Amino acid sequence: MRRPLIGMTSYAQQVQYGSNDLMAGMLPMTYVRAVHAVGGRAVLITPDDPGADVLESLDGIVFCGGNDIDPAYWGAERHPETEIDKERDESEILLMRAALEADLPLLGVCRGMQVMAVVGGGSLHQHLPDLIGHDRHRASSGTDPLAADASAYGRHDLITEPGSLVHGLLGGHTIVNSFHHQGVDDPGSFTATGWCPDDRVIEALEDPDHTYALGVQWHPERTNDLRVFAGLVEAAAKRSGLRPEAFAA
Repeated sequence: MRRPLIGMTSYAQQVQYGSNDLMAGMLPMTYVRAVHAVGGRAVLITPDDPGADVLESLDGIVFCGGNDIDPAYWGAERHPETEIDKERDESEILLMRAALEADLPLLGVCRGMQVMAVVGGGSLHQHLPDLIGHDRHRASSGTDPLAADASAYGRHDLITEPGSLVHGLLGGHTIVNSFHHQGVDDPGSFTATGWCPDDRVIEALEDPDHTYALGVQWHPERTNDLRVFAGLVEAAAKRSGLRPEAFAA
């Protein structure tokens, strides 16, 4: 039996390897390996030539991390620290709206959670240090085992809302890694269900009316805790009539 097919949004970026210097569709393999580790099959969605038709072939989708979202989407001026990716904004906002309309199981990671908030009519804090007075959400921790290959990642507690999807997956308290300078201000039509208890920065969004619509501000793909990916693949399998036990790792 085939594995659930999970689309993954990716970068279009100029890269150089060997004698080649060209524009490439790319994504850190940590995302791909996370999906494969929990029984899914990952395929990349590049931001060029966007169209919702790609969703017709998928069982689920991950909106991956990356650059900041243009604040013009919620009517704000750009902060000096904001670095946008116009091509990804246009592609992912289109895909997010279509995925929600189709009730396609989706997971937003870091930037992906922020795309959820913007599509839901909400807004972002463009530079959290201005608001909370520190940069520990992306500060180097030096000995962070949750981010073994990413020393610039911070680490903090996460508390979740009882009865929420993320609470069911992770429990009421856990520790997560962190690398972001923007954050959700107004979640719009989504519900905030996870926070950093030290500064109340929103760390999880979801919509209980959808099969699986979860956003997380941290980077689970860089850890051994892949429960949010497993939840996505399980929801994708059920939606498509696949048997999770047939492909579970």
